[in-house]
Amino acid sequence: QVQLVESGGGLVQPGGSLRLSCAASGSIFSIDDMGWYRQAPGKQRELVAAITSGGSTNYAASVKGRFTISRDNAKNTVYLQMNSLKPEDAAVYYCNGGFTDYGGSYGRIWGQGTQVTVSS
Repeated sequence: QVQLVESGGGLVQPGGSLRLSCAASGSIFSIDDMGWYRQAPGKQRELVAAITSGGSTNYAASVKGRFTISRDNAKNTVYLQMNSLKPEDAAVYYCNGGFTDYGGSYGRIWGQGTQVTVSS
């Protein structure tokens, strides 16, 4: 069984930075694309950034130039470096990934989420 565990959330002042991590564990044969999503209270979950297995990236317009997604395939980990944070970036951030296990089964799973609060 594959699991995703996020970490790195917290409270930061506007203009500050945070680095989120999402580590995958379990019976992983290969990892497909991975992404970071966020959901603020009363709003729909939205894609923040995504990265393919080959390293191609995609960003929401609202975070382009401020956030950077990266992955370390050796560690089965994806990161989200968030700079110049704004109050509107506050949300629960979720990691999502596509995996193939050693049994050949493919699936997509979500992490449990990590809270990011941007406030002075």
